[in-house]
Amino acid sequence: MSGVTTTEARRTTGWVVIETLRGYGVDTVFGIPGTHNLELYRPLSALGIRPVTTRHEQGAGYAADGWSLQTGLPGVVITTSGPGLLNALSAAGTAYCESRPMIIVSPGPARGAEFADVGTLHETKDQLSAASAIVEWGRRVQSADEAVAAVHDAFELFATKRPRPVYIEIPLDLLEEVADIPAAALAPRTFSPVNAPDAERVAAAARLLAEAGEPVILAGGGSRGASEELSALAERLSAPVVTTLNAKGVLDEHHPLAIGSSLRLAAARSRAQQADVLLVVGSKLGEAELWADRLEAQGAVIRIDLLDSQIEKNQSAEVGIVADASQALAAILTALEAHPVDAAAAIARRERAEASVAETRELVRAESADLSAENTGLAESIAEALPERAIVATDSSQIAYWGLLNTLRVSEPNSTPYMATYATLGYGLPAALGARIAAPERPAFVVTGDGALMFSMQEFITVIEQRLDVTVIVVDNGGYAEIKQNEADAGIAPVGVDLVQPDWVAVAAAFGGAGHRATNGAELATAVDAAVAGGGLQLIHIDQATFALDAEEVQR
Repeated sequence: MSGVTTTEARRTTGWVVIETLRGYGVDTVFGIPGTHNLELYRPLSALGIRPVTTRHEQGAGYAADGWSLQTGLPGVVITTSGPGLLNALSAAGTAYCESRPMIIVSPGPARGAEFADVGTLHETKDQLSAASAIVEWGRRVQSADEAVAAVHDAFELFATKRPRPVYIEIPLDLLEEVADIPAAALAPRTFSPVNAPDAERVAAAARLLAEAGEPVILAGGGSRGASEELSALAERLSAPVVTTLNAKGVLDEHHPLAIGSSLRLAAARSRAQQADVLLVVGSKLGEAELWADRLEAQGAVIRIDLLDSQIEKNQSAEVGIVADASQALAAILTALEAHPVDAAAAIARRERAEASVAETRELVRAESADLSAENTGLAESIAEALPERAIVATDSSQIAYWGLLNTLRVSEPNSTPYMATYATLGYGLPAALGARIAAPERPAFVVTGDGALMFSMQEFITVIEQRLDVTVIVVDNGGYAEIKQNEADAGIAPVGVDLVQPDWVAVAAAFGGAGHRATNGAELATAVDAAVAGGGLQLIHIDQATFALDAEEVQR
């Protein structure tokens, strides 16, 4: 047994990289210690950084993403070389598709040992190329100075461009090498968005919006840092707001102008399509968010995005403003001051807009029920049972995209960690534990399907080990129900989709948590209250085949 009780402070390259991250405010890292990455773990305690050891590197990546959504900082993932890194790449793919900041740091082959193919531990043909194919950029550094510079460059990317994951590979010999770098070189830097809003384009956008009869705002993930400005603009224009799933809550969904995050449903999507002026903020308008090939807006389109390459993507625009969303929206609000509004006309317009939004919400609910009455009704029971300000992470499960994400109203952005484009399974549980660490004042929930939960259930023990309060609501439909339907639609008898289920309540207990069963809405509400009061790992099992929906919920 080791007799070491204190950590020797060795200022290695690993140390200065972690110290640089700490300077930017990163106080939590996710990963698994390994033979090759020890120098990245050496400084954590001394620097006041919390290490979260998940039971799979994919879980580390998803937990880092959940943490990042609450803090606004990049999630940091430390892996070992070879399999550790490759296990984390699905999480990197998620962060790339959803435009979220993430830094993955891993050791690589020693300098001069690249492509040696001699059978060293964790040997991988070309892990740098593997990671670089997924992330925004991957970099194999050759000195401690380059390693520190890579961290600064990552934060510059996140502050000034579309935030996406990066990978920093440090050769094993360099990682362990003592680094002679002055503290000043590690200090955080300040970065400002490269593009200020173009005054002429802002004026043109303001003119179109001021003259519009039926303006609509479509907010995407790029608007998540601009809630205040977006809300003010919506109220100034009396403009209904529909959001993508990544922007859910950017306008309080209880607001009378908030249609919600149901862009995937025709009733909500048509509001954007039929607007005489549509303002698109920070969205590429992709198929995964629309459930359609293209939006095909009929009116004039204004687009705001950090990147010029996005202005015409999937939808042409009359006016394109390349700038940070909050700056651009603030500039439009200022420009609208040159367009006075008659008070009586403004009141009438607001009343019409609010009435039309209420009608659209009802149409959305009806359409959701037409798609799946079961999932819609169950989602309404879940939404009603959840406590205020809950963070609700989920997976690419039917209960999410056919139910809860259409039904649950949230008041803050990033309240429903999800990945609409990458559409992975196994995301919800680790994302919720990461979110709980970042926002301990908010209740943390996972709502997921049984098939999805099986991808990451090993993270139950991470919840226990980290002393977190996380409640998992697992909706058991017996396997991969949607794929089973896909097979039927294609004329294929069920194959590989009817899954054997564990005793979920017993599973939770085996990990050191508590399990409950709910067979109707009243039992679900009681179980949720008990879970929040009990704390720790809590699991509520719902057998969808036997859950009794309120007749009014099914018919409404």
